[in-house]
Amino acid sequence: MLEISNNLKKEIQNFSPISLEEMDNVKLMKRTDTKFVIHEKDLVSVLKSIEDEYRVVEIKSNRITTYSSLYFDTPEHKFYKDHHNGKNNRTKIRIRKYVESDICFLEIKQKDGKGNTTKTRTSIPDFEPNLLEKSLEFIQHTTQETFELKPIIWNQFNRVTLVNKTAKERLTIDVNLSFKKNGTLKTYDNLVIIELKQERFNRSSPIVQQLKSKQINPYSISKYCIGMIGIYNELKYNRFKEKLLKINKITA
Repeated sequence: MLEISNNLKKEIQNFSPISLEEMDNVKLMKRTDTKFVIHEKDLVSVLKSIEDEYRVVEIKSNRITTYSSLYFDTPEHKFYKDHHNGKNNRTKIRIRKYVESDICFLEIKQKDGKGNTTKTRTSIPDFEPNLLEKSLEFIQHTTQETFELKPIIWNQFNRVTLVNKTAKERLTIDVNLSFKKNGTLKTYDNLVIIELKQERFNRSSPIVQQLKSKQINPYSISKYCIGMIGIYNELKYNRFKEKLLKINKITA
């Protein structure tokens, strides 16, 4: 696990736990995702304000878990460019390892023009920098397309997952984001990405209400895209400049 502040560790212990098995009821593989960006110093106070409304996912006694991901794209960076150019229907392909659980999935995220996200995944033994035939068949079957894919960027972060006690919604909180490729490392210190996962966006959610009271509004952001910009200097990122400026301002 990457370095976690003691204050965050203590606050997470104030939440009642929920097991991974219990969380099956709120998998929300087809959902609406709403993101927020805050500075790490503000995270503990946000969590204090909602600790009675949510339970924290606990895996093998861990409430703060480590995620490691390997993203794939085409040699022309199609998936990145689709996002940058504002294409409504777009795809993201990655292998993600849930480190404490020692579980690995090949995951495909597809976004439609209505703001919905569908995640499809299949269990695999470990990372496949060179995708195996079975994995390629899964991708083709899921996307109904054939892509020339190569490993494009590694990503690691720590995550806290909260589950609403009364409503069908999940909340993920990501800290310690880092990206690497071929010896180049990019970290986003002090950046916290909060992602609310619901069947449809509901403004009465406790986290939305608390963030609104702090004048923090939903903010569309892609970990994959900001990582790509940090690693690949030659990429066009005109449409992301405003987002990067905001991230730099928040995390300064």
